[in-house]
Amino acid sequence: MINRVLIATIIIIFCIYCLVKSCMASKNEFQSEICEELVSMSGKVFLPGLYFANEERIDSLDEWIVNQIQSVFPIGRYVDGKEKSEIEVEDRETYERIMAMQANDENAIDAEGNLIGKDDSLVTQNVGVIDTSVEKMSDFEYLLANFYTVDGSTMIRSDELNGKELLGKDMHILKSGSGPKILIYHTHSQEMFADSIQGDASTSIVGIGDYLTDLLNNKYHINTMHHTGVYDLIDGKLDRSRAYDLAKGEIPKILEDNPSIEVVIDLHRDGVGEGTHLVTNINGKPTAQIMFFNGLSKTRANGDIDYLANPYIQDNLAFSLQMQVAAYNHYPGFARRIYLRGYRYNMHFAPRCLLVEAGAQTNTVQEMKNAMDILAELLNIVLNE
Repeated sequence: MINRVLIATIIIIFCIYCLVKSCMASKNEFQSEICEELVSMSGKVFLPGLYFANEERIDSLDEWIVNQIQSVFPIGRYVDGKEKSEIEVEDRETYERIMAMQANDENAIDAEGNLIGKDDSLVTQNVGVIDTSVEKMSDFEYLLANFYTVDGSTMIRSDELNGKELLGKDMHILKSGSGPKILIYHTHSQEMFADSIQGDASTSIVGIGDYLTDLLNNKYHINTMHHTGVYDLIDGKLDRSRAYDLAKGEIPKILEDNPSIEVVIDLHRDGVGEGTHLVTNINGKPTAQIMFFNGLSKTRANGDIDYLANPYIQDNLAFSLQMQVAAYNHYPGFARRIYLRGYRYNMHFAPRCLLVEAGAQTNTVQEMKNAMDILAELLNIVLNE
């Protein structure tokens, strides 16, 4: 229990302090010093232990008075500390929840199990009417209606999706110089296909990444690095909840060690209903369809997500749109609409970041390889030609 004498003494000093401070405004400098000394002497006389114990840490008499009151009546500190603690916990829980949602929600089915952008087939069937001229692509409504699926949890404005500006950005890379130009990796390395062999990585999304890397290196002579780090296994068990967070700690190190890298591709396999087969016919070959994916680092409900900031959103949008246009012009039906979602998906690593959802679990490995043949060609068109 707080000593009543101590409380009374502090109250007396506080009253003297308030009385003196109220008079100081009208006093000259010499009189102000006398007033300050009067309060100081009160502290030394009535509370010598407390005063001299803290004398070296006192920046001002005002601070000392406030500290003594808070030491006797700590409710102010308790409320401040409790509020800060609750905010920190809430932010951490929100952050972890968003990380988990981000890790699991880029698959192509919605909460009801329906295919996202299910009207894509209408677009591909009528692909001949799609005009990709700069003039037409400058129309926000036309651009949005023909090239994008916007998730209900997010939104995008016309100033953020300016077709003319996005198509005008230079995506070309420097072919000269040593070192890799493209980095391919997999946030979800354990994704498999309809005829994948359990335990055989060559039949997983990592094997498809190997195939794409080989095409870029040997057919198109674009120096490409394939990183096969695993981020969706924790203690040997599949766990995607931290995959993006774990990759976020490793990929920047690779980019730092390889400053020649200009393009970063996170290659995924989509997840669809078992009755859905994302396939088209290109050059007589059954070819898995792909979908480019962009994170906008904001949600409709909360606006910008500050701790998932991405300074390269416009560059990312330009890259995916130019890839999409190249696909429509050369291989109509190959690319489904670009999917826009909240969160970031680690697309802040570089201006030329591409998240590709290639095929799904219902596609075969060969259909996926056929898709990589087309994807590699499109990358060469956008980055080199």
